[in-house]
Amino acid sequence: MKQRSADRTILCRRVIMAVAGILLTGISVALFNTIAFGTDPFSCLTLGVWYVTGIPYRFVYMLVNGLLLAGVFFLDRHYIGLATVLNLLFMGSIVELFMPVFDSWLPGLGLGVKLLFLCLAVILMCFAASLYFTADLGVSTYDAWALILSKKKNFPFKLCRISTDIVCTAAGFLMGAVVGVGTVITALGMGPFIEFFNKTCSGPMLYGTGRKTGENRPFRAD
Repeated sequence: MKQRSADRTILCRRVIMAVAGILLTGISVALFNTIAFGTDPFSCLTLGVWYVTGIPYRFVYMLVNGLLLAGVFFLDRHYIGLATVLNLLFMGSIVELFMPVFDSWLPGLGLGVKLLFLCLAVILMCFAASLYFTADLGVSTYDAWALILSKKKNFPFKLCRISTDIVCTAAGFLMGAVVGVGTVITALGMGPFIEFFNKTCSGPMLYGTGRKTGENRPFRAD
């Protein structure tokens, strides 16, 4: 009975962490867009499609993710979970909600202030990713594709991820999305920060401080 209660508590925490991770990721993407130093590679792609089509961002995000999800479903559906579906349905709406908020709150920023908010956006995105990964309720469709390519083609995961990042960044840039230092940082420099938050925040949130953390990252492919 105690074990069942503990399992339910852990599951509840995982769901809360996944939802919080998705919410904070959406907020960080909106902030990246406002300071215009470049976003993460996948957001670069979706923002580029948004600029070209002019349709609401939430629909662009669902459309692009829906296409990727269809491929994941047929190739290796075990990467799909609750967080995958929540990401697809709500991430675009969160970004769309907060973009005008930040645009109105942070008009005409100077370079120094922009750099400060860039650091804040990177930290927020890393913390959000840590929550999302530690919850282990499925990965985003974008993450799933790099994992599937690594598994199917027997290539190192990092190489597959760099390849998908390059493709998304190039496509987004050609469609008018901003590519900059924020893109480089999110593509290449988030790993150590996510690991830090895994050990100091997300792991203790899920399991308590008495257990070693950082070992529960899902779908490790490296």
